Amino acid sequence: MRAFVFPGQGSQKVGMGSELAQASSAARQVFEEVDEALGQNLSAIMRDGPEDQLTLTENAQPAIMANAIATLRVLETEFGVKLADNGTCVAGHSLGEYTALCAVGAFDLATTARLLKLRGQAMQAAVPVGEGAMAALLGADVEKASVLAAAAADGEVCEIANDNDPTQVVISGQKSAIERAVALVKDHGIKRGILLPVSAPFHCSMMQPAADRMAEALAETSPGALALPLYANVTASKVTDPEEERALLVEQVTGRVRWRESVLAMRADGVESFVELGGKVLGPMIGRIDKEASTTSLITMEDIEAFAKDNG
Repeated sequence: MRAFVFPGQGSQKVGMGSELAQASSAARQVFEEVDEALGQNLSAIMRDGPEDQLTLTENAQPAIMANAIATLRVLETEFGVKLADNGTCVAGHSLGEYTALCAVGAFDLATTARLLKLRGQAMQAAVPVGEGAMAALLGADVEKASVLAAAAADGEVCEIANDNDPTQVVISGQKSAIERAVALVKDHGIKRGILLPVSAPFHCSMMQPAADRMAEALAETSPGALALPLYANVTASKVTDPEEERALLVEQVTGRVRWRESVLAMRADGVESFVELGGKVLGPMIGRIDKEASTTSLITMEDIEAFAKDNG
């Protein structure tokens, strides 16, 4: 049994997708379609930068999705390896959940791009720049992180945003509370706390205005039928009902990304191998969650060709 998984923010880099676009008309078509849907030349920013433009949340989110879907489109159209025939389920990390929904046909590509552009803008606008922050806690499990977050909060917002793997948890909230948490890591038996270069405190209660905007957008654009089940971030459990998934996408904006639990749930349901499309971020996390799990990352044309050869 195999899961196809899709990376989240932080996996963007200048040059992403350019090799695929040169080698494949199927990939070029994806980037052109996304540019047209957004009314901007996002593919040029992905290809040439500048980096600060690509890192903007409203650009990074659709760019990461476009890169992953271009990888999938090459696999499916040029090598005939269909996701629905070769996978058991899908999952994505944060914005990657939208990519996963696009991959299983619940949203078309243009709709996914527009939703992610809006999601990026809404998340950015929810909290004034400089008021929120996020930090990665290295050498922390979710229990240690919870105790630290409670100790550092002091009446302010300091919450777990991502439970990534047994050694890495991300916290999010008000800047002063997150800075206190980073200063207290050693007292809580945590190796390191690193402030992340993000422009807003994602996946915490401060994102409620963004959740409200996404609720409005998703009320007009409900997901359609899913070709494969999806493991949702906020529940770490299998979803097949589009209406349920619509509600979970709204909840996801303020809710915890339960990635570690999602991987364990997929493993418990019999998934043996994980294929990451368009990045090499989730594979290493999955390896730390379960050393027995097999992971593959498809980024280059060579990666796709090798995978297709083994699975065609």
